[in-house]
Amino acid sequence: MKNQLLDRVQKYVNTDHFSGVVYIRKENQLILHKAFGYAHRGLKVSNQIQTKFDTASITKVFTAVGILQLVENYGLNLHSKVHDLIDLSHTNIDSHVTIYQLLTHTSGIGDDADEEAGEDYEAIWQSKPNYMMKKTTDYLEQFVYKDANFPPGEGCRYNNCAYILLGLIIEKLTNMSYHDYIRTFIFEKASMQDTQFGRMDEVIEGVAEHYVSEYDEQGNVTGYRKNIYSYPFIGSADAGALTTASDLALFLQALAEGKLLNKKYTEQLFKPHELYQKYQDYSSWMGYGFQYMIHYESENIFYRYKDGNNAGVSCTMNVYPENDVTIIILSNQDSDVWTLADELQEIVKEGESIDH
Repeated sequence: MKNQLLDRVQKYVNTDHFSGVVYIRKENQLILHKAFGYAHRGLKVSNQIQTKFDTASITKVFTAVGILQLVENYGLNLHSKVHDLIDLSHTNIDSHVTIYQLLTHTSGIGDDADEEAGEDYEAIWQSKPNYMMKKTTDYLEQFVYKDANFPPGEGCRYNNCAYILLGLIIEKLTNMSYHDYIRTFIFEKASMQDTQFGRMDEVIEGVAEHYVSEYDEQGNVTGYRKNIYSYPFIGSADAGALTTASDLALFLQALAEGKLLNKKYTEQLFKPHELYQKYQDYSSWMGYGFQYMIHYESENIFYRYKDGNNAGVSCTMNVYPENDVTIIILSNQDSDVWTLADELQEIVKEGESIDH
């Protein structure tokens, strides 16, 4: 099976310019953990299994866990109005928006870049220097005056800046910065020693550079550019934590073992809450940070996941509960890690039936 998995990944290296790390675990057995491509193209430095990658929106799961910790330990109510917790007066954020709606992408609030409408997140930084984005409050002016997409609770639309507001709630209730809180109560508790929020101008050992593919008129990749002007220079409550595949595996393990949340709120975290989209064989649901694909026929969860997609960043963290399989793929280039994860899961599943 391992050779089949390696061959499939190598196909994506050759044809889809995959560069990064693949981690696959079945039950308690590590099946594959291997690095591919370059962490630094200029110096031809190869990626290693302990290379740190930008995880884009996977960071939202850390924020969701932080919020549920406040529910568990601070008495926060998920149905509390956001306006009652942070000052959003004189903005276009509806006074009825709740924490639950922010978590599940059902708030309807405007986003800094509405990617579902085809807006480009990179375009924000053409007019605003990305080095200005240092604190959670720095993001507010980019979205709080935008019109809502729909009234609170009357739709489901992926929204990055909803998680910025959740980050501000964490700061307000704990009197800590978002970065300090997540480091202390999630990264350290889960023994994630290779995970952090790092500035672009900071010297951090083992961090990959991230590259955006450049194409000719025929769609062929002609080269790469660094993505240093494509997103804020330090991660925030909606995106940008730096981590390794093995640290994400430790995070999932800490959740499963109840190290980050008690049983009640762990179950809430691992539960789909709002229908997002329908496909031919599956429906897609939003949870708290995590998203879910559910079989129509069996109504069982096919997989729980969180992914990230930014210029030069492609990653996904998938858990398949029926087969107890975890697949984590982190890439520092544009690559279809989602289809790759699907294909690797099929190989593991088929290999399982052959073995038995």
